[in-house]
Amino acid sequence: MLEVQGLSVAYGQHRALEDASLRVAPGEIVVILGANGAGKSTLLKAVSGICEGQVNGSITLDGHELTGLAPDRIVEEGIALVPEGRGVFADLTVRENLTLGAYAGRARDEEAANLARVYELFPKLRERGRQVVRTMSGGEQQMVAIGRAMMSNPQVLTLDEPSLGLSPLLCKELFQNLARVRDLGLGVLLVEQNARQSLAIADRGYLLENAHIVHQDSAAALRSDPAVQAAYLGAAGAAAPHTYDDVDDVTPHVDAPARAPADLPRIEARPRSTQTRSADAILGRSIADLVAGASARTAASVGERRAAPATPDTGAHNDRLAATLDEIARAAQAARARRGRVAALERSHPPADPAPTQRRRDADVMPTSRSGPETAPPVTLEIYRAPRVEVYRRRPGATEFDRKEG
Repeated sequence: MLEVQGLSVAYGQHRALEDASLRVAPGEIVVILGANGAGKSTLLKAVSGICEGQVNGSITLDGHELTGLAPDRIVEEGIALVPEGRGVFADLTVRENLTLGAYAGRARDEEAANLARVYELFPKLRERGRQVVRTMSGGEQQMVAIGRAMMSNPQVLTLDEPSLGLSPLLCKELFQNLARVRDLGLGVLLVEQNARQSLAIADRGYLLENAHIVHQDSAAALRSDPAVQAAYLGAAGAAAPHTYDDVDDVTPHVDAPARAPADLPRIEARPRSTQTRSADAILGRSIADLVAGASARTAASVGERRAAPATPDTGAHNDRLAATLDEIARAAQAARARRGRVAALERSHPPADPAPTQRRRDADVMPTSRSGPETAPPVTLEIYRAPRVEVYRRRPGATEFDRKEG
């Protein structure tokens, strides 16, 4: 039997778990319910010896103290953990993952028997023995994680949120398998937020709130507790007590009382008529005739548009467009003519002495000071002409303007 007495865990000044006590007997499923951050995962990590915080208290298995032991020694004592997120070796095959689970000394002599037990619980793993685990679905990977933990031949199997990320159908199959694990005589300590299905298969449960265990009772009593129903099962949890049959059957329990609040409108269910009518009967015409008629109307409309004469509005629009294009062409010709006259004028009047001219230009654009000419960049002269933009730049040492058209 696993017994935890006065277990406290602190991460620095933060108390993640405070004076928690619980027990798990062989062949018993114990579920721990609580909100996120209540300390559920911390409790499992402390039991498995992988908690990074400061752990105080007593953890014993069949009277042997486990507190302070290394994780591999705790596995040798008989506790196996299925961590949150499965923690499988994704690049190895199913068979290789299961074989790694039998590394502990207590499991080596029973490897063949444990493997047969895992295959009996999860027949899919026998079929997928050579498949790489990362190519499997989430539910199948969870089977691998549970099977690998069982390969260590444990006395107590601890699971941290095993249904996380699984579909409702896979959750149902998972909890069915956990009930079968319990039937093999193993103790199961389950941390789970799916309170409805976990309480359906559990024998006892603990409520963990703000690092403290605030309540414990049988699973049946917790299911019928109004506080548990309001906190974990929702409004539907009070409708009827649940049994283990809820995991096998998704239909409502036959003993559930049918209650209809008076303030809700009465809803009458009427059977749907099985008589069907064809589309041709509803429309009064066949679908083929409708398609042919629509095609003929479309073709006639296109032909009418092509044969229609130009309207006065269309002619006026075309005239305005032609006039605009002519104006743009005349402006371009005038710009080219002006550009040719400027180039001819520059060629016919070259400067007599380039050096004095350059000195005069430098004097104009670079002011002098007492210490000599400043090294300021040359001033750029820009000339804009419509309808085109022509930029003329004067460079130091050049006798002509550099023209850039834009």
